[in-house]
Amino acid sequence: MRQVTVYTTDKDYNHFVQLAKNLSYVKKIETDDEPTKEEIIENIKAGLEEVRLFEKGELKTTPAKEFLNEL
Repeated sequence: MRQVTVYTTDKDYNHFVQLAKNLSYVKKIETDDEPTKEEIIENIKAGLEEVRLFEKGELKTTPAKEFLNEL
């Protein structure tokens, strides 16, 4: 299997991705799409909910030292 990297303008990006998806021999398309504003807001809300649950003692977290040691 071979890999191709394509650099294109923002204007033509969506058109190219749709074109590539319609090619029978294309097995996988990886994009570097940035999250939308809505996705960012949802992620922040989810994080704040986790903090709230942790503060109430309903969620167990990993200590920072343990987390860093796993890296």
